[in-house]
Amino acid sequence: MLALTKTKKSASKKSPKKTSKKSGSKNTQKTTKKTSSAKVSKKSASKKSTIKRTKVICISHKEDADGISSAALIRQAFGGDAILVDYPGQMEALHQVVSDEKLKSLYICDLGLSKKTQDEFIDIMTTLRKNKVSVTYIDHHDIDPNVVKSLQKIKVKVIHNINECSAVLVYNAFKSKLNDHATFVATCAAITDYMEDRPIGSKLLQIYDRQFALISATVLTYNIVGHQKEPDYLLYLVEELADSKFPHEIPNTFEFAQIQVEKLSQMIAKVKKGMKTMKNLGYMEILDAGASGAVNFVMGLSGKNVGVAYKERVDHGIYAVSVRGSKDCNVHLGKIVNVLATELGGSGGGHDKACGAVIPKPKIKKFITELNKKLK
Repeated sequence: MLALTKTKKSASKKSPKKTSKKSGSKNTQKTTKKTSSAKVSKKSASKKSTIKRTKVICISHKEDADGISSAALIRQAFGGDAILVDYPGQMEALHQVVSDEKLKSLYICDLGLSKKTQDEFIDIMTTLRKNKVSVTYIDHHDIDPNVVKSLQKIKVKVIHNINECSAVLVYNAFKSKLNDHATFVATCAAITDYMEDRPIGSKLLQIYDRQFALISATVLTYNIVGHQKEPDYLLYLVEELADSKFPHEIPNTFEFAQIQVEKLSQMIAKVKKGMKTMKNLGYMEILDAGASGAVNFVMGLSGKNVGVAYKERVDHGIYAVSVRGSKDCNVHLGKIVNVLATELGGSGGGHDKACGAVIPKPKIKKFITELNKKLK
């Protein structure tokens, strides 16, 4: 615009007062303006064309072996970078990548959707698709069928099956791009998500010595749980698994797993002392460990079919809640928790016998009371 203004002024100063030459001056002015506009236009076009979409990003769950393994398999198949988040961090990560002009392909693994976030999620996916970003959503949590239809309508590739863990779904979808070791990574994920008896997961487990697979999956899980506050280490695990390393080949994993075992053994005494019960569930606030590590003890030691463990996240004013059900639990905990958490201003969801939630701090007692009522 500045260039055009200067050209116009200089042209009017040099124009003689004779009528015959005024028209010529105007023509020159018009020509100059057109040429300048064309130049600006070409510059803008060339600037846009230089930004090529080449990035591949996988956003995956950071809190368990299923999410970490899913990210590792995506990395092995397609390269790119991983962003590891917990359930509450999913939307923040999506807002971060949606504005990335270099993003070409996005994979979202093992993160689930709650009623509170699903509409916002669809809006972000719509923006990404308008920007010609390829999006693949891979998950095994319970999802509203209408959400799946909405995603498919905007041509998001949805790989969803509640009968297998997410890493097994990744393996099954992209096995032609993966090496033989990918079967072991998926097997470990199936074991730690209690889904090694499912159709595909059980076949993968048969490839390996059962005890070898069980100890490897356990060591991997303890390293993931114990390094939740060290994002660089979790990304390191993704890289090592993508490079076909067994857990025992990654330095110090067994030593660290032993430390976690000692912490968990101390947790048993704390649960016995601090646990409370209602008619249909046992529950406890966890102060010095992760809720997911304690919740199975709460369920087992309470003698109830459902256990609830929750830990305050002071920085967010919420409780991170883990819920587990026994084999005798005959309700879908993920569906119940999704609806209940949303009603209380939080979010949640998951599997039939294992799920989680984020609950505003003042509402935690009501959450437990209402959950107990629904477990009939």
